[in-house]
Amino acid sequence: MPDLALGELDPIGLARAASWAATGLGLGLWVWSWLREKDAIQKMRFMDCGVVLVFAATLLRIVIQTRAMTPIDWALAILSPLFILAALWRLTRTCRPKGG
Repeated sequence: MPDLALGELDPIGLARAASWAATGLGLGLWVWSWLREKDAIQKMRFMDCGVVLVFAATLLRIVIQTRAMTPIDWALAILSPLFILAALWRLTRTCRPKGG
């Protein structure tokens, strides 16, 4: 790994680090929903937020990779947006009304 000065940021490295941070946060939301959350709607919302973060981070890692795409990469590239859209749709359907 090259020794980088503080002012020299590698965009690919920064994107990779951000994607792993988003994956960790998404997995943390899943674990929180399974172990700590008692309200069913809030549990589902935590899971959906976790799905969005994990699959968006996966797509980012697919985009920035330098090797050729494998069949698993292609499957994830096709299925990830579907999971993200489904989770976002369910998040909009389960929002609580103001004052409720």
